[in-house]
Amino acid sequence: MKMHEVAFPDRPPIDGYGAGGFRIGGYAHQGGLLLLPGRVGAWAPAQPPSPACFADVIAAADAIDILLVGMGPDIAPLPRETRAAIEAAGLGVEVMATPAACRTYNVLLAEDRRVAAALAPV
Repeated sequence: MKMHEVAFPDRPPIDGYGAGGFRIGGYAHQGGLLLLPGRVGAWAPAQPPSPACFADVIAAADAIDILLVGMGPDIAPLPRETRAAIEAAGLGVEVMATPAACRTYNVLLAEDRRVAAALAPV
């Protein structure tokens, strides 16, 4: 098997997660995280997440094709109105447990896809 080092474009990968935080591009972040093109920031959504929790994502929709939503240690559905607001902005949305969302984000990032992630901590 031939192995190749993964080269990420100009956006940092998720290096690790756990203990209530994340490591992104070598830097530690506590709490939930929002990864958008050109920006990494805190994300503390209401429970259940409302459309307002995704206002920054919707504002950046022109630069994103797919949004990964990590709901924490377990998968949980987004409320119908929240999913509808994200999809109305032209975004695909995939909801999963945060560990799966982190792995999927890195794969899509390595493929130079236009991906964003909203991640609840684990």
